Amino acid sequence: MRIGVFYFPTDDGINVTELARALEDRGFESLFVPEHTHIPVSRRTPFPGGGELPRHYKRTHDPFIALSFAAAATRKLVIGTGVCLVPQHEPIALAKTIASLDLLSGGRFEFGIGGGWNVDEMENHGVRYETRFKQMGEYVKAMKAIWTQEEASFHGDMVKFDPIWSWPKPARVPPILLGGESDHTLRRVVDYCDGWFPRGYRGFDPQQARERLDRMAQSRGRDPSTLSIHIFGARPDAATLENYARFGFQRTLLGVPNESRDEILRTLDKWAPLTAGRQAA
Repeated sequence: MRIGVFYFPTDDGINVTELARALEDRGFESLFVPEHTHIPVSRRTPFPGGGELPRHYKRTHDPFIALSFAAAATRKLVIGTGVCLVPQHEPIALAKTIASLDLLSGGRFEFGIGGGWNVDEMENHGVRYETRFKQMGEYVKAMKAIWTQEEASFHGDMVKFDPIWSWPKPARVPPILLGGESDHTLRRVVDYCDGWFPRGYRGFDPQQARERLDRMAQSRGRDPSTLSIHIFGARPDAATLENYARFGFQRTLLGVPNESRDEILRTLDKWAPLTAGRQAA
């Protein structure tokens, strides 16, 4: 099982290039970063975690630019979005961004996706909360067409284009990992993704999670062995990680705290022994 981290890269946090080098030097497999294009001042949508919205949500770098710097500063570190708010993008442009990043990084990009929770944020992009998941699904399928076809076309309800040329192509179609925990999420994972990206919330049961995904795959005619599970926000202790590995989870991501540079590096030093012998693909 592979062990990586996720982090909100901000303008006042540790430089993402230094973080990436520190991760690779300590044996971590990957760095995933989230996305918020902006946070509306209205704060009409409550923070799902409860309480006040954490400060770093307002200050995140663009994920693809941050990951480009992380990739350029490292040799092997896997880079990914955790998660990209797909409906808030234009799919042809997003497909080119991802293809360029994956090709230039030597095939190191993984595409964590989600529909979003902040209603006023998505509305500023012209996205409707009620149809965001349908839009996400069509966008992902359209991008797959662009990445794999010489003359790509797509005709859905929310995105339509006749044959186009679009290069570069990615080094390989990036693995698509969908965040969320509901049965609706699992259906979408099975229908058009490569893996599931649930959060390691309190009470999360890895055995039940594995069984839920396998049942959903079998009910929809997909081989469960073609789907991976990547836990987002795992507890940084050996017993927890061993339990995830026991049930076939491919990756765990530890949450880097939004602290000072020195505190983050001390935290990575503390966690580094957890990576020993766990980085099998």
